[in-house]
Amino acid sequence: MNERRAARERRRAQEFELFVAGAGGRLLHAALLLTGEPGRAAGSGDGTDGSRGTEAAERLLTAALARTYADWDRLRGEDPYARTRQELAARFARSARRYRRPRGGVLGRLSPRERLVLVLRLHEGVPEEQTAAALGLSVERVRVICTRAVSALRSRPVTPPAPDRAAP
Repeated sequence: MNERRAARERRRAQEFELFVAGAGGRLLHAALLLTGEPGRAAGSGDGTDGSRGTEAAERLLTAALARTYADWDRLRGEDPYARTRQELAARFARSARRYRRPRGGVLGRLSPRERLVLVLRLHEGVPEEQTAAALGLSVERVRVICTRAVSALRSRPVTPPAPDRAAP
């Protein structure tokens, strides 16, 4: 019995590792867009290891992946990517007050709710009805937020973020 349990745990861990290997990059990109962190590509030539500026996005994604792993056996045919994306969006929405200050990037100028709707609708391709249900909004409200955010992006030029100043 213990051998079967150990084998089941190994299989579960392998399946989850394969899922993260395949979907982790796209989920991290969505998390970066949500948090408004600029992020740096590995090997960008600036002497960093590629993770500078991505701490909040990585924390958000790690928490969403941990929840998906905890529920892995209960997914029963449900798409793990959709589940993780839903958890990522829910965690971001609950902690959106942390992301009000512009951090740079194109989406950094938008409010957290506008970023969330744009990422779900345009980057992830989630239908309006599913986005509305996930956020507890009406379909019309999702449509208005998306339209307003796109208009704001088209009308304002991109400005670099203000440098952080250390207290004296």
